[in-house]
Amino acid sequence: MEELYQAIEKKIIEAGYPRSISGEAVYNDICDQIDGKENGSYVLLSKFDDDVIFEYHITVMDDEFNLGVLTMRTPEGIFETNFDE
Repeated sequence: MEELYQAIEKKIIEAGYPRSISGEAVYNDICDQIDGKENGSYVLLSKFDDDVIFEYHITVMDDEFNLGVLTMRTPEGIFETNFDE
C-alpha cells in the first residue's frame, strides 16, 4: 500500500499542489466517501483542510474504484491531476 500512497502524493505534487499532503490520508478519504456507494461514476467533494476542497471524479466498481481526476481548490489556486494518465 505504501507504493500506492507514494504514487498519489507524487501525482498531487506534480500538479503543483503547494501544501504538504499524505497519500494515505487521500486514499482513506476516498474510501470513506465511497463506502456504501453503488457501482457507477461519481463526483465527490471533500473539505480536506479548513480552506481546501478536494473534488474527486471516481468510478466505483464491485471490489475497487478508479480515481480519474482530482481537482484541489485552495486559496493559492486550483490544481488538477488526472490519475488515468
